[in-house]
Amino acid sequence: MADLFDSLPSADRPAAAPAAETGPRPLADRLRPRALAEVLGQEAALGPEAPLGTMLAAGQIPSLILWGPPGVGKTTIARLLAREAGLHMVEISAIFAGVADLKKVFEEARQRRRAGQGTLLFVDEIHRFNKAQQDGFLPHLESGLITLVGATTENPSFELNAALLSRAHVVVLTRLGHEALEAMLARAEAELGARLPLTAEARAHLLAMADGDGRSLLNMAEVIASWRIAEPLGPKALGQRLQQRAANYDKSGDGHYNLISALHKSVRGSDPDAALYWFARMLEGGEDPRFLARRLTRMAVEDIGLADPQAQAVCIDGWQTYERLGSPEGELALAQAVIYLALAPKSNAGYVAYKAARALAKKTGSVPPPKHILNAPTGLMRDQGYGAGYAYDHDAEDGFSGQHYFPDDMARPDLYQPVDRGFERDLGKRVEYFARLRARRGGS
Repeated sequence: MADLFDSLPSADRPAAAPAAETGPRPLADRLRPRALAEVLGQEAALGPEAPLGTMLAAGQIPSLILWGPPGVGKTTIARLLAREAGLHMVEISAIFAGVADLKKVFEEARQRRRAGQGTLLFVDEIHRFNKAQQDGFLPHLESGLITLVGATTENPSFELNAALLSRAHVVVLTRLGHEALEAMLARAEAELGARLPLTAEARAHLLAMADGDGRSLLNMAEVIASWRIAEPLGPKALGQRLQQRAANYDKSGDGHYNLISALHKSVRGSDPDAALYWFARMLEGGEDPRFLARRLTRMAVEDIGLADPQAQAVCIDGWQTYERLGSPEGELALAQAVIYLALAPKSNAGYVAYKAARALAKKTGSVPPPKHILNAPTGLMRDQGYGAGYAYDHDAEDGFSGQHYFPDDMARPDLYQPVDRGFERDLGKRVEYFARLRARRGGS
């Protein structure tokens, strides 16, 4: 996988190995870094005080999991680490490799160790290995037969075994920022020997299209350099010639959870613009609108609740509208629900009260209700005191008896505590009103 490179002119680079590299090579491969110091955009991982920087300074390379999006340098960093540590590097992909391939790698590593040579095993897409395959690495890591460097675009916490994670350091690599991409593009132009035929606006658009992926940027730059055009292209012409790459979004992976978290928290934070942005990002990534409709309804129940009871109805209506209209018109109904939820008064008082009630119910076990609120359909039950002393609220003053409805030996808890926002402000007044009547009538 092609990744990052330095900003030095081609003439300042060390000479390429003559025999293996004399044929045509893609631009992204020609611009691979020759040293870790040349890698762009990963200072947080490679700097002097960063994880890999301190490991190299100490002269030790432990087993690693490189976690980051595509095109940020995972493969290149692994190769450079092997070179720095003087280890023989073996590269496999978890997509294609099986048990037989791993056995062969381990046997060859034993032969190298007998000859005094260590092995760095690089496993691309390591999260694709199942639990048994991941467990197969453990004895060889503990014996020091191999140094494992795994690359993954998925969250290791979810995709890798705890036993494997406990024996490896996770290093997070981030998507490339504008500055790193700009430096990369300048280096590509130096290698190509000409500036790309783009206006300043089109150049900025090209960097945005790369979406933090260095390999994608270099591939697009190589295509653009092959065009024969008289005048620099603007953003519109560039967009017509280059198809917009899909956003980095995995509907079942880490991107899914990150973006839905961003949408939910934007709604909770009453920011309709941010909420619409994350909503649109998920749709552009191919998310199922039905999932979003369900999650929006959850937000209405969990974060708005009785502060605006209409919020839940707006979500259900938007969901039903989408089911009837389909895409793309039906998605507008969901977008309107996003706006409504973001601007609605917020309260989690009902949610908190529900959780407290569940905890209290679990704690008190099977304690029975007080007998005065039990039905007594038989004489035996009446003889046992079922229903004795029950006060029919409709016969009481103000339609409120103030009786105690909790178990006899249980003090009355305050589970529901409404906030002073939206419709719940009115509910709070009702709670206080009934509390005063209850105290006056001795029902506490």
